[in-house]
Amino acid sequence: MPIGTLSDIGCEGKTVLLRLDLNSPLDPTSNSILDDKRFREHLPTIQALQKSRVVIITHQSRPGKKDFSTLEAHAEKLEHLVKRPVHYIDDIIGSHAKESVRALRDGEILMLENVRFNAEENLTLKAEDAKKTHLVQRLATFGDVFVNDAFGTAHRSQPTIVGLPLVMRSVAGLLMEKEVITLSKVFQSAPRPVCMVLGGTKVDDSIAVADHMLRHQIADQIMVIGVVANIFLSALGYDIGKPSLQLIHQLKYEKEIGKAKALLSEFRDKILIPDWIAVREDGGRVEYPVDAIPADMPVMDIGTDSMLRFSRILKDAGTVVFNGPAGVFEERDFATGTYELLKSASEAEFSVVGGGHTAAVIEKIGIEDKFTHISTGGGACIEFLTGKVLPAVDALEKSKILFG
Repeated sequence: MPIGTLSDIGCEGKTVLLRLDLNSPLDPTSNSILDDKRFREHLPTIQALQKSRVVIITHQSRPGKKDFSTLEAHAEKLEHLVKRPVHYIDDIIGSHAKESVRALRDGEILMLENVRFNAEENLTLKAEDAKKTHLVQRLATFGDVFVNDAFGTAHRSQPTIVGLPLVMRSVAGLLMEKEVITLSKVFQSAPRPVCMVLGGTKVDDSIAVADHMLRHQIADQIMVIGVVANIFLSALGYDIGKPSLQLIHQLKYEKEIGKAKALLSEFRDKILIPDWIAVREDGGRVEYPVDAIPADMPVMDIGTDSMLRFSRILKDAGTVVFNGPAGVFEERDFATGTYELLKSASEAEFSVVGGGHTAAVIEKIGIEDKFTHISTGGGACIEFLTGKVLPAVDALEKSKILFG
């Protein structure tokens, strides 16, 4: 069942509850927004609703975090970008919020307070339970339709994400629609060969993606880099050195070595593993073959030989899905692997990046326009690629059945 989209409903003259993901890095001293990328991604949806009364529901961080804050700065940033007034109020479902929504006129935008200030939004609930929360029941009285454009939170089963679609007509915003259509193409009609690049430190997610992609013959090759590669090297019996093993222990990924062994026993010919790595030695970059990694030095990047071999494979691929860096890209000496592999991946006919750190690197080196799609949701993207139905997407599908 496909999700409903903005083109399915007429929003002109209606009050639209618009769920966005404006969670952004903040300056700790001034509380100002340091990166407005997520704001920019939502602009097409906001512009499409310019003849509606728009009530924005969004969040910043979560309870217990240093950047868990109010949304004054977010309203100011959005106002600057949409070039229209964005009125912020420090209320979510109280009488002040209700009166402010009622006072809206067509074309006006109201941003409610950080929705995670309401304790119910921080609960993980089944959709049927989420729709019964006071938060959802109250918010639903504020609007005519609900538009979810927050792909970054699509893997969260929280009340505004999964509850609102069950109590009111709900559709995907333009960003949510684009994410779902593009990522679905990886499974359905991606140009062959399909190469998945799995790196960074989220090893459990990466191995789940690799398992799904290989078992269902979606990917022709899985290329592992970063800490993910260290797990596979360990699974093959290589000594990756004490510091890298300590990191695996610290991240509680020892069990993933066994899962990597199981994958290698079934799909060894389809899993590409570096045979050279780089470490920091005497303050600089030194490269070693994987059977001679120094015992007391952490693996910081893939080696040049492996980088060149992988780059050739990526350039010949029809589709590349890239998730996670090849090493400690924040340090100049160890950014080479990540930078060069991304440049090669951008040459594929169809190229998708799984958000997060990788997206930040792409923007830094100025090649974002060369990729087919850069996802706005790291966690949501990788969960989608494991073959799971995202809670937000499932809720929108149910809403279409319930309300048409």
